[in-house]
Amino acid sequence: MQQDDFEVYTSYPYPQSYPSSAPVGIIDNVPVTPNTGEHIAFQPPPYPPEPVTSPPTPPRRRPGRAGAILLLTLVLVLIFGVGLFAGWEFTRNSSKTTATSNTTATATATSSSSTTLEVAQEAAIAKIEPSVVELQVTTAPGSQLGSGVIIDAKGDIVTNNHVVNGEQSIAVVLSNGSTEQGQLVGTVAADDLAVVRISPFAHMTVAQIADSSSLTVGQEVLAVGNPLGITETATKGIVSALNRSVTESTGTTISNAIQTDAAINPGNSGGALINLQGQLVGIPTLTAINTESNTAANGLSFAIPSNLVETALQQILQQ
Repeated sequence: MQQDDFEVYTSYPYPQSYPSSAPVGIIDNVPVTPNTGEHIAFQPPPYPPEPVTSPPTPPRRRPGRAGAILLLTLVLVLIFGVGLFAGWEFTRNSSKTTATSNTTATATATSSSSTTLEVAQEAAIAKIEPSVVELQVTTAPGSQLGSGVIIDAKGDIVTNNHVVNGEQSIAVVLSNGSTEQGQLVGTVAADDLAVVRISPFAHMTVAQIADSSSLTVGQEVLAVGNPLGITETATKGIVSALNRSVTESTGTTISNAIQTDAAINPGNSGGALINLQGQLVGIPTLTAINTESNTAANGLSFAIPSNLVETALQQILQQ
């Protein structure tokens, strides 16, 4: 065996037995020739061979995962949709309930306000009626009717001067139906006011006089008197205007008159115009005349303010 045939000898890692008993020489320090491009050394694989590693197996997708995700999405959409619809329905019903509640509350408040006004009107009329009287005045030409209001404990009654003008006798019909003889105490013709006196009687009611300067346009007022001889008649209205200057058919001009739409008819003159506290705020005196038809105009009536009444009363009673 020549050295040129094999450049490198390599022993296997496991022992080998030889059948020959001939002595075997061990060659030490075998010269090793470096590898060149012409001679390539062969390197046998190491033993025992290393286990072959298999390529990693890609993870398997669990069957139905995409379907589960889709199902979960559908469930969430369904839940969201149901919740959204329930919220919308609740809001709509709440709005209806609120609107109904507001309507009911408004109707209740209106009803309550109307009831309160009616109660106040009834109480005011009940308070003033016992002090309002009917005056049956006999004059030379005939007779005339009017109203009056008891204003003090001495039996003094305030009325219009034109009601008692030219009187020969005065019969005073009280609210209880009894009749008393009246006496003319005095007049202030410039203000169309007069005072008639009767003898005080048991349980006589005296009207309370209010400050007419505190009146406001739009304020509720009531007129109580004996229109056309129909006793204890009440009509309602408001203060339509203040400080009117009106002239009566007799030529008397009333300054600072109260204008009201409360109905006033013949026989109401000298009666009571009151507020909702049942206090005297004026003396109804006349109704405007429609010059085209020469008839009373609806809703245009006038009263002498209570402050002017008090001034005239002092003048008359001091005489």
